[in-house]
Amino acid sequence: MKLKVIVLLSALLSLPVFASAEGATVPLANVYGRNTVSLNGAWRAIADIYDRGERMGFQKNLKASGKDDFYEYSFDEALQLNVPGDWNCQYPEFKYYEGTIWYARHFDAPTPGEGRQFLYFAGVSYRCKVFLNGEQIASHEGSFFPFQVEVTGKLLEKDNFLAVEVNNRRTEDAIPALDFDWWNYGGITRDVMLVSTPDVYVNDWFLSLDKDDLRRINVQVTLSEPGERCLSVEIPELKIKKCGRTDDNGVFQCSVKSSKISYWSPSSPKTYKVVIRSGKDTVSDEIGFRDIRVDGTTILLNGKPFFAKSVSFHEEVPQRMGRACTAEDAAYLIGEAKALGANMVRLAHYPQNEYIVRLAEREGIVLWEEIPLWQKIKFSDEATLAKALDMYSTMLLRDRNRCNVCFWGLANETRPSDARNAFLTVLLDNAKSIDDTRLYTLADDIADYNPETGIVEMNDPMIDKVDVVAINKYLGWYAKWTSEPADMKWNVAPGKPLIISEFGGEALYGRHGDETVASSWSEEYQAKLYRDNLAAFENIENLAGISPWVLFDFRSPRRCFPGLQDGWNRKGLLSDQGERKMSWYIMNEYYNHK
Repeated sequence: MKLKVIVLLSALLSLPVFASAEGATVPLANVYGRNTVSLNGAWRAIADIYDRGERMGFQKNLKASGKDDFYEYSFDEALQLNVPGDWNCQYPEFKYYEGTIWYARHFDAPTPGEGRQFLYFAGVSYRCKVFLNGEQIASHEGSFFPFQVEVTGKLLEKDNFLAVEVNNRRTEDAIPALDFDWWNYGGITRDVMLVSTPDVYVNDWFLSLDKDDLRRINVQVTLSEPGERCLSVEIPELKIKKCGRTDDNGVFQCSVKSSKISYWSPSSPKTYKVVIRSGKDTVSDEIGFRDIRVDGTTILLNGKPFFAKSVSFHEEVPQRMGRACTAEDAAYLIGEAKALGANMVRLAHYPQNEYIVRLAEREGIVLWEEIPLWQKIKFSDEATLAKALDMYSTMLLRDRNRCNVCFWGLANETRPSDARNAFLTVLLDNAKSIDDTRLYTLADDIADYNPETGIVEMNDPMIDKVDVVAINKYLGWYAKWTSEPADMKWNVAPGKPLIISEFGGEALYGRHGDETVASSWSEEYQAKLYRDNLAAFENIENLAGISPWVLFDFRSPRRCFPGLQDGWNRKGLLSDQGERKMSWYIMNEYYNHK
């Protein structure tokens, strides 16, 4: 078995990181700060249940022109779907739909003149093919990751026809795989835009504090083309300006120093405007600087102990029963996390849209981001690891300038095995080559009570590889109490910081009952469960944070108890209408006094 894993790793390490977006290039950094034209709005759509659209010529938008010809489709009379948005919440017929829907729209393109043009998709769920004026120009897999494709020279000044074949069918080789505990939203769920750049443009940048000198900022800028070119990086407020030339690969690296840097923190979410110029391109970003590291069992933020008062939420507005996709949606979700008293959000269980990430940064909310490696992944499959490498790399490149992202999560509730351990090790090594300025963690669910010692313990070889250990432990719900909560003993990852990354239980808002009976589904039982868990956690010597599961009740077809769940996971501190359960007040008091 070990030999098989070694051979597999050897093959996987030779795979290209960006493998899943055929025809696409590495997504532009800070696309929302570029010269863009929005392609959001009402798109025409046709459900393609038998996947016959491409053979029937949907991508060509064919029209009958003679007496004898005809076509059995028409976008002109088709239904409309809003972009961004999922199809599940827009029509009752699509509530549970898993399959293919074709999106289409016409658009005029600005006169290109000099420079280049790209179609940018911030997120399409789950896989798609993109067609421009009848020609396939890209394909992509992965619901929560941006991709772009160059369309320079392919655009018409008037009446371009853009068609996107979108499929959200679950498969065992996908990420996430066949079985996951949230709604399988389908559609073009995030923004679409046409982006214009100069011929040679600033493609990517990364600014971070030097680990050994917190007055020094390390800078790396990559242009779209190789070759030596002049470039400047400026932070006006700090009176910093650095000029230089890129190397043969189009990369510029330097470090700059300032004694006046104010560090980003939840209590003072300071960011600085950064301006980068090269040739005809000028880009800017708002970037904060902070130091996150581990000292024994303590997490240090800017040299001070940081306790993660966290909570999780899905990229979902429960009242609308649909994907969160706008700045207003982000304000609602982040606002409720802050109202709880949280200083951190674990984004469940995938990179959420940039509106959420950037607003959290402005509001002083630390983030934990991960990709949806959520149980039952085909860890022995080469193609699956290639997808994971692509997704993880894309997440890191999109958000590594967001200083509030302090934790990169590797996976959630995956059981140790030779294949899984090797898979996650490759993922971790590749990630550290892209970003070694953050803490890497892993949410485990294998910490169990040892009757011989009377202690909760866990064995996972990945403990030695991550910076912060995290466990999901549902005491009083999925796990029985083995002693009085205040008498619980723990020995999980001694010598390292430990975060309780999930805990809790289900309750239907407004339902009251016996606080000692789990099957009451009552607010009283959930409230007692929270009080008991908080008492048990007091005995964890290396506790560095907790993150109750979850902020809101969220949709999940797995949850099918009539009258109680009805397709909702009811573990929320808030109901599906945003009403506060008794458990919300317990966590609010705990966070306000922690």
